[in-house]
Amino acid sequence: MNFKKLSVLCFALILASMSAYAQSDITGKWKTTLAGPQGEMELTFYYKVADGVLTGTIASQMGEIPLEKGKVEGNKFSYDFAIQDMTVSHTGEVISKDELKVVSQRGEMKLTRVKE
Repeated sequence: MNFKKLSVLCFALILASMSAYAQSDITGKWKTTLAGPQGEMELTFYYKVADGVLTGTIASQMGEIPLEKGKVEGNKFSYDFAIQDMTVSHTGEVISKDELKVVSQRGEMKLTRVKE
């Protein structure tokens, strides 16, 4: 194999490893606190990512809701959940390995990773 072919192969492998590294793993437990009419409410998000598909739940003292239509693309992700015959869509972005920003029509949240 000549030097040019070897260089192109090395470059392709480096690009492939960089794109795999860019796929942020948000799998795990995350928390936030929201202010509401009855006071503060803690939400716990359980995310699991496999092959670009995001699954999981959102839990509070009122119960647990499954995520729907979840997907991850690089450092961005999205999902929906249904509550009282209404679907709420969310988009998110990885800020750091321990912080996420999640936005919906109801506002913006900062989620913090829970170390277990």
